[in-house]
Amino acid sequence: MEQYNKNNIRNFCIIAHIDHGKSTLADRFLELTGTIEKRKMQEQYLDQMELERERGITIKLQPVRMLYRMPISKSQSLNPKQFQNSNIEIQNNLEISDSEYILNLIDTPGHVDFSYEVSRSLAAVEGAILLVDASKGIQAQTLANLHLAQNQGLKIIPVINKIDLPNARTAQIKEELSNLLSVEREDILEISAKNGINVESVLERVIRDVPLPSLAEASYGGQSPPCEGEKRLRCLIFDSSFDVYKGVIAYVRVFSGSLKREEKITTYVTGAKADIIEVGYFLPTLKVSDSISAGEIGYIATGLKDPGQIRVGDTIMKLNDQSLMTKAFGLSPSTLSFKPLPGYKEPRPMVFASFFPENADDYDELKDALGKLKLTDASLVYEPESSAGLGRGFRLGFLGMLHVEIISERLKREFGLNLIISTPSVEYSVKLKNNEEVKIRSAAFLPDPSRIENIAEPVVNLELISPASHLGSIMDLVSHFRNTYISTGYLGKDTVILKYKVPLAEIVTDFYDKLKSVSSGYASMSYELTGMEVADLIRLDIFLAEEMVEPFSRIIPREKAQYEGREMVTKLKEIVPPQWFQVAIQAAIGGKIIARETIRARRKDVTGYLYGGDVTRKKKLLEKQKKGKKKMEESGKVNLTQDVFLKMLKR
Repeated sequence: MEQYNKNNIRNFCIIAHIDHGKSTLADRFLELTGTIEKRKMQEQYLDQMELERERGITIKLQPVRMLYRMPISKSQSLNPKQFQNSNIEIQNNLEISDSEYILNLIDTPGHVDFSYEVSRSLAAVEGAILLVDASKGIQAQTLANLHLAQNQGLKIIPVINKIDLPNARTAQIKEELSNLLSVEREDILEISAKNGINVESVLERVIRDVPLPSLAEASYGGQSPPCEGEKRLRCLIFDSSFDVYKGVIAYVRVFSGSLKREEKITTYVTGAKADIIEVGYFLPTLKVSDSISAGEIGYIATGLKDPGQIRVGDTIMKLNDQSLMTKAFGLSPSTLSFKPLPGYKEPRPMVFASFFPENADDYDELKDALGKLKLTDASLVYEPESSAGLGRGFRLGFLGMLHVEIISERLKREFGLNLIISTPSVEYSVKLKNNEEVKIRSAAFLPDPSRIENIAEPVVNLELISPASHLGSIMDLVSHFRNTYISTGYLGKDTVILKYKVPLAEIVTDFYDKLKSVSSGYASMSYELTGMEVADLIRLDIFLAEEMVEPFSRIIPREKAQYEGREMVTKLKEIVPPQWFQVAIQAAIGGKIIARETIRARRKDVTGYLYGGDVTRKKKLLEKQKKGKKKMEESGKVNLTQDVFLKMLKR
């Protein structure tokens, strides 16, 4: 790396709504820079997970380092005055002698459930390509990701993709983007990532407009560092993974200093100490290097076996720096004036669900699996939980329903675990009559109704963006959910923004699917938590063969109890396989049954082998079968598969 001019490094990411072409544009960058050989190239190359390829969406952020040789004529035409940001100013006489640039790209997800992945990517870069589909236009997550990037102070490069589509509305979208970003229309690039049209101009714009990485000295809370002029190591951990041989691998952005193999490091928050096994870059596979230094994005193999010791958002520094600072300032490591790097806002789980292993002996395996998943998904939150009927398990916190699906699928595929999953719920605040306040994440822990003063539920500001032609059908859909209308606005002539205040529980399950259905796939949504509000809520229980199925218990509004109970028992009748005995499915509030369905028993033809003879022989066999079924009904138990729980999740 020393052979490259540090001013030739650019760190950037791609942000967009889901399915606007982020991964396809990243593929073209990899081809254009020669990072991946043509014979090895495949679609969605940076989407490493099998699940990502199946669903055609990005779930995990993925960094990659590319080398791009810019034509000398274009390189020489760059204005030196542009190379400045809040931490460093390059002199006006700066000359770029090299025309080869190091481009560190982070490909990000687009779905609202994975916005935390986006926020972590933004903390490690100086610029962002804002990609907008020419046919779909600006959508909810486009705005949400844009606001995240603007709050980080990143340079935004607007790009319109898919201009070659027959239904592309390029001129209209360009006008909307121009108004949104307050930029000239000529500054908005038009490309087709699929066909490679004008893609090279995007890289040239990145080199021209994205500020240089900050090479400023580490801040020590206003005090001088122990050794004047010496740069101390500060790395921000923005992701991590686990390797059996290398231990926890931290994905880092180096803000100051440098590090190499066998150096001793420590983390600021957790205080974990490690000897570096290996350092390197992402190509996008791990590529070993001698060292990584300020301005670069790379990885550190720590050798640590405990996933909890490396935390996303933490700052890495050298162990001898910690001891030097302690000696110089007379401070304990916990009260050092060393100022860590600002990480990013910790994710707040929106949806909670309980995961129990089908086999009780798999509890420890589930615990290890969640620890390893936490490394690759920092937004996942979990805590131990026990149930009288289901044994030991974990209560997991998620950012949305897609997040629930992805985690359950990964636990099944990557770790071979069969799970029982409860109906997702949100976190409620229950005020008791003795003025005590408790937080409830599961209906199973709701106190006795006689002790409850009131129950408060989380409320969000919901933002819906859609073509104006679907405005009526979307407003009709929202009217079926509890809501408070806020406003209607317009992005352009044909793009409308609807704002509502709604309880989070109303929209976390199937609202997004219904929204896509009524708008022919064009509408999009984003939401932001605003606080808690008191509501008239009760607990609904489901009984199967007179035995309560705890994972199906839910907290719902009183006025919807009858409808929800009927809907749940009807759906269970369809998806629960028939047993050898009759199964009653009941929905109950307290001791009152409000809905019931019956699954008929499977029938075996016990008289099939008879031929001729008196009819009493058949009657005797059928009577014997009837007694057997009645006996089974008294003591029989229905075992539900993971598939049943997953189908109930989607309602």
